Amino acid sequence: MQNSGTIVIRGIVQGVGFRPFVYALAEKYGISGWVKNLGSRVEIAAAGARFSEFLQAVSTGTPLSVIDSVEVLPLDETPADGFVIRQSATGALDGMIPPDVAVCEECIRDITTPGGRYEGYWATSCVNCGPRYSIIRTLPYDRERTAMEDFPMCGACDAEYTDPASRRHHAQTIACAACGPSLSLLDGGGAAITCTDPISRAAELLDAGKILAIRGIGGFHLSCIEEAAETLKRRLGRTEQPLAVMVPPDAVEHYVVPTEGDREMLQNRIRPIVVIPKCSPTAHTGISPLHTIGVMLPYTGLHHLLFSHLRHDLLVMTSANMPGTPMVTATDEGVARLQGQVDAFLVHDRAIQNRCDDSVMRDGYILRLSRGIAPKRMAIDLGDRCILGVGPELNSTTTIYRNGFAVTSPHVGNVRNPQTLAYLQETVEKIGALLGAEFEVIAHDLHPRFLSTRYAHELAAECGAELVPVQHHRAHIAAATREECVGIAIDGVGYGDDGTVWGGEVFAGASPDLERIAHLECVPMPGGDLATRYPERMLYGILPTGETLDLLSARGWGEIEGGVLARQVERGVNVAMTSSAGRVLDAASALLGICRERTFDGEPAMKLESAAVGGRAEDWNLSFGTDDGCRTLLTSDLLQRAAEAQRAGVNRPDIAASVQHNLARGIATLAVDAAHERGINTVALSGGVAINPAIRGTIHACIRDAGLRFLMSTEYPPGDGCISFGQCVYAAALLDR
Repeated sequence: MQNSGTIVIRGIVQGVGFRPFVYALAEKYGISGWVKNLGSRVEIAAAGARFSEFLQAVSTGTPLSVIDSVEVLPLDETPADGFVIRQSATGALDGMIPPDVAVCEECIRDITTPGGRYEGYWATSCVNCGPRYSIIRTLPYDRERTAMEDFPMCGACDAEYTDPASRRHHAQTIACAACGPSLSLLDGGGAAITCTDPISRAAELLDAGKILAIRGIGGFHLSCIEEAAETLKRRLGRTEQPLAVMVPPDAVEHYVVPTEGDREMLQNRIRPIVVIPKCSPTAHTGISPLHTIGVMLPYTGLHHLLFSHLRHDLLVMTSANMPGTPMVTATDEGVARLQGQVDAFLVHDRAIQNRCDDSVMRDGYILRLSRGIAPKRMAIDLGDRCILGVGPELNSTTTIYRNGFAVTSPHVGNVRNPQTLAYLQETVEKIGALLGAEFEVIAHDLHPRFLSTRYAHELAAECGAELVPVQHHRAHIAAATREECVGIAIDGVGYGDDGTVWGGEVFAGASPDLERIAHLECVPMPGGDLATRYPERMLYGILPTGETLDLLSARGWGEIEGGVLARQVERGVNVAMTSSAGRVLDAASALLGICRERTFDGEPAMKLESAAVGGRAEDWNLSFGTDDGCRTLLTSDLLQRAAEAQRAGVNRPDIAASVQHNLARGIATLAVDAAHERGINTVALSGGVAINPAIRGTIHACIRDAGLRFLMSTEYPPGDGCISFGQCVYAAALLDR
């Protein structure tokens, strides 16, 4: 029986308490030797009569670790008696630092236990919880290579850090009030407010209806009680946008109706924002005009302490950045940007090395891939070359593939401005350095004018990488599955092979051979992007009739304005053609008077979904056509039926529900017919429109009823947050062929 060996463990083994875990097991099994971090892996020299038991135990890992492989090699030398944790050394970079996770229950007890060393200390954490990605500078993961380097341990923290019996044995984030990061309260202009307890004073201000900017582990949040929510929205100029809220666990059901799955996700160590239906669809409109609210539980010691002082059981907790732009991280930047919008700042003095927004989930699907989930590491064989996927334009992430693993970044945002482009570049550089990546292939969106496309070209010129353009919706399907399927991609916009704006597509095959075989009818977008901001323009593009002009006139459109719109569509001047599912939903929202101007991404379709709650969907006759060899669903006919129902006095919820239902039926029909014709058993669904549970549910039911297998990824967002991963998958398949 083997009684010694050098054990090399690869995977996510940095920042997860692996070395103290190994040390404790060595003590338990009487093993001599040592353990050390070696780049992004752990190396253990071990000898003892119970070596086999020790090997089996260390191979299980810690709660936060992910074990890829365990290799046992011969010992180079017989270790001395006893077991030690050796100083880290550089080595291969084939793992990854784990995401930030919520403070654990044991640390919460430490914070709330009277007289304890951590009583009331906001940054309490241990080997099993707290910040990781947001504080890392470089690997291997040791305190001196994190933002905690600026806070030398006091004697009491050092004693716990070196105590094998402590939960904070080699916990790189260990800190207390005597030596760790501290909090301070600033007024609206950034001047210090003198107070003995910044948290209790901040709670008083919040209870009084003040708006605070709170510096968290990944960036700033804006916070207030519900009564001040509309004031916050006015200050931000986002009067319609829904806001996320934070509540203690026992208050969740005061506001929303969670499923068992929602409860489990709320309490998961990820602590995402979970989008859940309100107790009453018309309640809490100051927070959200929709029938849902995004809810999260406290996930840091600071949050728990804040609620312990508050009289209110709900706080608005929304990111302190404009939608689609990077999180605000530094205190001076926060003060400069948020003056006039907030009444005070609650800040700390620990550097945020890597910004990270809150993750968002709904019905078990990821809507925003960020804190707690990302960096997301997926085992997948895409070949030997190092591939970078730079992502799309909206709701972007970036993905790096290397040595059998794809690592996807936290949410970057909308790469439409230099600030977000700089954040994309920064993210690629930082994660690339953590992985030791040397890019050989760079995949990017097919659209030639995206800033991300330009960045891909510039980076490829610098590093000599091969460029691979990937059509947006094919990336959606590639992110969902690598197997042969009929793939449905339904979203807002994506640049198509033919230069038109795609967004309601059906493909057949497997990457890279995804043939476009069906789509929604191509219809005009008068004014291009203007039609996405003003959905009544989209309505006329789909239904260019006198009745539509009469409707617009009744809503205040002037005769000249309406005439210009009509001539624009008739002559095709400044008109893009689109097959987008999102634009059809926008037009329906405009038809029913639900949303006449989009003020945040997805607003018309989201409000249409809320308007449909309680409505009774009817099956309408569907009309199909052909376009250049592809079968099409005639969405103009669908909107015409909706307009006729409106003129006939059918109530708005029923029409809204019927539009969603029949659009989904039509898309599913295209997919099911194609699957049967081609002998393909699997239908995959992706795209931001699939977030809508009514549309997703109808498509799923149609596919199931046709005897086919339905597939939709729960690993990546159905929206554009999956595109960078799909770009890597597609590029690898193309180059392999």
